[in-house]
Amino acid sequence: MRRPDEQVSTPPRPAVDAGTVSAFRSGDVTALAAIYDRYARAVWSVAMNVLGNPALAEDATQETFLRAWRAAGTVDPGRDIGPWLFTIGRRTALDLFRSEYRPTRGSHETEQDGVVVPPGLEQAWEEWQVRQAIAELTDEERAVVRMVHYHRMTHSEIAEVLQVPLGTVKSRSHRAHHRLVRLLGHLADPTGGGGAG
Repeated sequence: MRRPDEQVSTPPRPAVDAGTVSAFRSGDVTALAAIYDRYARAVWSVAMNVLGNPALAEDATQETFLRAWRAAGTVDPGRDIGPWLFTIGRRTALDLFRSEYRPTRGSHETEQDGVVVPPGLEQAWEEWQVRQAIAELTDEERAVVRMVHYHRMTHSEIAEVLQVPLGTVKSRSHRAHHRLVRLLGHLADPTGGGGAG
């Protein structure tokens, strides 16, 4: 199979026909290849939107088609297979996102928060403080903060990826940033007197 991100300038193609979907449902490998050729780039885009990393998006794309192949018997041959694949792709990317960015205790913590080797003691201290503050957030709040700041996603995009209402994402983001401001206020005020209690 080709790398999905290598298909750069091909024009959009129509959805695969019902016969191909039926063959896929029955376990026809040729049908799987046809569906992959048609939808791999779109699935990669869905994964890229969640993960923000081309290599991880490629991994998620391959895993999406493996999961789809295992679940082929559940697909409705009378409907466009695209939305079904995109749902699997989004869930697969989210699973990968959680496994890659789940906060852990111990040696992986700096890796999880994407901190590079700091040039000086003061910056190292500040980065450690930020990591500690992020670790105090709930899992839901932490996920939103990382999607906003590390992946540059909008609240609407996050709501779509997490499949929760937009208002829920906004409230999580508000709570998370309010807590971070309270926990990190001393970094903005060099005198140490500006942290809200």
